[in-house]
Amino acid sequence: EAFDDAAVAVVPAGSVEQHGPALPLGTDLYAATAVAESVADRDDVVLAPPIPVGASGHHRQFHGTLSVTPETFEDYAHDVVASLAEHGVRKAVFANGHGGNTDALTRAARRLRERDVAFATPWNWWSNLEGLEAELFDVDGITHADAMETSMMLHLTEHVREDALEDAEAGAAEGWGEGVHGAPVGFDAIDFSESGAVGHPTKGNAEAGEALFEKATSELGALVDWLGAQSFADLRPEAHR
Repeated sequence: EAFDDAAVAVVPAGSVEQHGPALPLGTDLYAATAVAESVADRDDVVLAPPIPVGASGHHRQFHGTLSVTPETFEDYAHDVVASLAEHGVRKAVFANGHGGNTDALTRAARRLRERDVAFATPWNWWSNLEGLEAELFDVDGITHADAMETSMMLHLTEHVREDALEDAEAGAAEGWGEGVHGAPVGFDAIDFSESGAVGHPTKGNAEAGEALFEKATSELGALVDWLGAQSFADLRPEAHR
């Protein structure tokens, strides 16, 4: 085998989908790739090429959105890690930038473990901000094309149409989804957001984006530390019987 048991594959996963009139279609891909690249120079990390198009059917009514089915995305992510396992890298992190990918990545990870191919864990860059979003924006968690994603894009790219942020917010929903008596009735972004955005994108700024990026990369580095220290044998289900 080409790699020792400490090796961890990092697989960026993003999307190409509408993020309102101000943010780029590749918002999730840019964020996931940049965060993943922060650990690329480590000797114990194998950085895979990013998976660019994700499960984005809930944005399909907005121009520019590309999408694959959750089943296709799951199979693709599974097969990438299975290929890495053939070369001796049997531990992996899906460094994800799109919430719509999470369920499919979780299923892929479960299949890899059940079939004793590899141990993979899905990880969103905003998974463990430890209240930083509340400190910066007085919000709890990420939504879509909001202040957090706007800030990350202002920090990482030059692709934000800053003159369109007010229009994005004017047509934005306050929160994700729409419910009636506790039942979800808004399944697509267009059901509840005129602009495609959610939250308050005008509150985004590059300084906040830098803070978010530093926190996310720190958490990914710590996750890789932990996973690298685990033997593959100890990560198998049989180890806990």
